[in-house]
Amino acid sequence: MSFESKNIRNVALLGHSGCGKTTFAETMLFEAKEIPRRGTIEAGSTVSDYTNIEKEKGNSIFSTLMHAKWKDSKINIIDTPGLDDFVGEVISSLKVADTSVMMLNAAAGVEVGTEILWEYTLKMNTPTIFVVNQIDHEKSDFDATLEQAINRFGTNVIPFQYPLNQGYGFDSIIDALRMVMYVFPVGGGKPEKQPIPDSELAKAKEMHNALVEAAAENDETLMERYFEVGTLNEDELASGLRIALANQEIFPVFCCSALMNKGSGRIMGFINDICPSPADRPPARLEGGGVLECNSSGDPTVFIYKTLSEPQVGMVSYFKVYSGIIKPGDEFVNNENRTSERISQISVSNGKIRDNVNELRAGDLGMTVKLKDTHSNDTLTNKGNEDIIEKIDFPSPRIRAAIKPPGKNDMEKLMKALHTIEEEDPTLIIEQSRQLKQTILHAQGQLHMDIIKYRIEKVNGITMEFERPKIPYRETIQKMAQDSYRHKKQSGGSGQFGEVHMRIEPYYEGMPEPDGLNVRSKEIEELPWGGTLAFYWCIVGGSIDSKYSNAIKKGVMSKMEEGPLTGSYCQDIRVCIYDGKMHAVDSNDMAFMIASTMVFKKNFENASPQLLEPIYDLEILCSDTVMGDVMSDLQTRRAIIQGMDTEGHYQKIMAKVPLAELYKYSSSLRSITQGRAKFTRSFAEYAPVPHEIQKELVMAYKSELETA
Repeated sequence: MSFESKNIRNVALLGHSGCGKTTFAETMLFEAKEIPRRGTIEAGSTVSDYTNIEKEKGNSIFSTLMHAKWKDSKINIIDTPGLDDFVGEVISSLKVADTSVMMLNAAAGVEVGTEILWEYTLKMNTPTIFVVNQIDHEKSDFDATLEQAINRFGTNVIPFQYPLNQGYGFDSIIDALRMVMYVFPVGGGKPEKQPIPDSELAKAKEMHNALVEAAAENDETLMERYFEVGTLNEDELASGLRIALANQEIFPVFCCSALMNKGSGRIMGFINDICPSPADRPPARLEGGGVLECNSSGDPTVFIYKTLSEPQVGMVSYFKVYSGIIKPGDEFVNNENRTSERISQISVSNGKIRDNVNELRAGDLGMTVKLKDTHSNDTLTNKGNEDIIEKIDFPSPRIRAAIKPPGKNDMEKLMKALHTIEEEDPTLIIEQSRQLKQTILHAQGQLHMDIIKYRIEKVNGITMEFERPKIPYRETIQKMAQDSYRHKKQSGGSGQFGEVHMRIEPYYEGMPEPDGLNVRSKEIEELPWGGTLAFYWCIVGGSIDSKYSNAIKKGVMSKMEEGPLTGSYCQDIRVCIYDGKMHAVDSNDMAFMIASTMVFKKNFENASPQLLEPIYDLEILCSDTVMGDVMSDLQTRRAIIQGMDTEGHYQKIMAKVPLAELYKYSSSLRSITQGRAKFTRSFAEYAPVPHEIQKELVMAYKSELETA
């Protein structure tokens, strides 16, 4: 059975780890009679968190697509991880969701992970409802959690419900939207509707009036009706709230105990009645401008928001139909790489249970298998249609580690397995560093890294170890130096001869031409690794034929690619070739290349060489209570504090820190703050390495060369 766009609801469950998203999803499916009984995380029997690794770790690691039929609608539910290391799964889910359900822990309040997720909902313009879960917890405090949410997310956060008796005895919810009290049986499930007690009536009416005002503000007709009558009927109220929620002008707050199955059915009813369908949302933005309406009569357009490699199945592709109707056997073109793809089957998913369907319409979510050349962020359309759905903007990695090379037999298998994971996880980057001679893994956090290692070892049977990655230093000079070098080699027959006189000096844009030299030609080359090489040919009188210019430059570049200090790339140097000698028989390209390499090295060592290190901008969000510890730790990492600010309820620290000091910072920060802090980092600049550290690095490099 396929559903019209107006009868589809796409919902992403978000929240800090431990807030109860997976349990809530389980209860939603049970309430909709999609499953006969509710599983538990402890038993590893939930529909979501179905992979072996999630069962073993007891946490959501991947987003899970589920669905439930409710009245005449289909609610697609995406359960997302709460750990920040897997934020890519959250962002890709928000891309295709039309509503986010932000779960709050009634005992813990608004946590730092929630604030970060909130920023993503704002960035992606996703209507949001809040659900305060775990109302049955002994330390539950609904009022404090609501107050925190209003303080941090604004006054448009409006309660629609509140618990009458939270804690162990929780069984009653006052619903200010319908002005009724729901009383739940001991085992949870369908509640009994009762009148609101007199003691709560004034509070409930005040909340109800706030909802009526919020609904009326979005429609002139409703506003006039409100002024005339002083209230709105149920249909008018629903109409106004639907507009307000879609425009992110209200953020409703509900309460429940997902574990006890108390309150989830009412929330599903609200999702069905008030939350926007894909057809109610703004048109999808296209790459290069333009938009695409959600319309089942349009050209079929499919966006792959997630891929996952599964044992015995292969690559599974999860998608949203943005336009048209798709059916098994349809032929499409991948507008990213222009390859053809045939969709052999279409399925709807409840975790690992997949049911084939005959079609899916615009706005719906589904999955397929074994697409040949299609990955996350790709768009499939009919031939001739070049629309590309705007891509998901994933965050940059925050930590890095080198992969310790396994045996030769395993290396090829390891790299193939890593690239498979990289294809499905856009927040992971695998770098084959020519400079560092290491394979570097860039990830979101230590847990992210550990999960990759687990998957490689468990699924692929390959031992994988991490080691400290080398630092991509740069080398440059601080003053001018000039010298010459003669390369002469005679070994019977023709020999090798080349003599090069060279001056080198620090290069900067707009610097004056070299003093005392007659410049015949010059090349200003932007280097692939950053920085500049300015190569000047200043030979007068033909002491070296200009045909050897390229060989001399090649010799310079060979040493700049493996600098004299630490073997790092060199940058921002002007090289002037001003004299030399050649031999009519023995001179050749190789002779001049060797001569230029040697004289460049001599000059470099005499030009006050300076090692540069990569500096990163670090931004940390943490609570007041751990700020001192975070600052103390930064001081041990040669950090320069740039400033401090507040962001919501949290302190924000901005600092510049050398990359060399950020190894395993994710683990350290989590340990220092008990997980109550988050950080982002981005490359800022290269800066001089302190003299003593430079001395140690140079000595270590020389020792390495001697023992090699």
